[in-house]
Amino acid sequence: MSNIKIVTDSAVALTPEEIKQYDITVIPLTVQIGGVVYEDGVTIQRDEFLEKMVTSHSLPQTSQPSIGKFQAVYEAIHEKNPNSEILSIHLSSGLSGTVHAADQAAALTAAKITTFDSLNADRAQAFCVLVAAKMAQNGAEMSEILTEIEKVRSNSHTFLSFTSLDNMVAGGRLSKTSGLIGNLLNIKVGAGVDKTGSVEVITKGRGMKALSKFNDGVIAKMQEYSEILAIGVSHAGVPEVAEKMAVRLNKIWPDIKIEVMTTGPIISTHTGVGALAILYYAR
Repeated sequence: MSNIKIVTDSAVALTPEEIKQYDITVIPLTVQIGGVVYEDGVTIQRDEFLEKMVTSHSLPQTSQPSIGKFQAVYEAIHEKNPNSEILSIHLSSGLSGTVHAADQAAALTAAKITTFDSLNADRAQAFCVLVAAKMAQNGAEMSEILTEIEKVRSNSHTFLSFTSLDNMVAGGRLSKTSGLIGNLLNIKVGAGVDKTGSVEVITKGRGMKALSKFNDGVIAKMQEYSEILAIGVSHAGVPEVAEKMAVRLNKIWPDIKIEVMTTGPIISTHTGVGALAILYYAR
């Protein structure tokens, strides 16, 4: 049995099989939509969230788990495994205060806890989590795991393409005038998660051809690396588009198992329905 237990949050994109196989504890973020507060992945699932977001009159609000929630989880793990350490890996501090809440909770428990900012979310967050969990199961020390996942973090990339500017306007990332003009002109956006873990707009263009060109550029960039170690494709309500992209990527990298998943509220609230994300870990 591993002496290091892995904790993460629900912004991560993991399959149920991965969570079970590697004994990963996932702490849910909360999301408020239509005046109702839900626990991400517990009282509301990702597809249901997207449906509610489309009909909501206001932008959903997401928030990190409370310090008390973290503390309760840490203490439960410590009580069950008093000789174990905990490695708590979380979504980017550029997107949420989750890792800071984890830090504060860690100081309130008797457990030996190390927190880690993945500087990413979704499947790119999972790249760090899975490497850590596999190493922990193989008996690696905390210092060894941290050294390795720092490399994973530095070499993980997320690129997003989205079709509507409505959520960017509602979230204050774009003026109403710019958003109106953009939607009238059929402007599409290509973005990425930068090295600080924040979403940064890379390009804007008219029509779906602009997104196709953006994604072509992402794939061309991927092909410049000597080795692609992991790939994920996530989406906000466009599974057919995501599956088509996964098939395209698998033709280039046939030995990689590409998980196609619906992205969580933290990303889809930024992008709105219709977004596609290509996430990869490369060397």
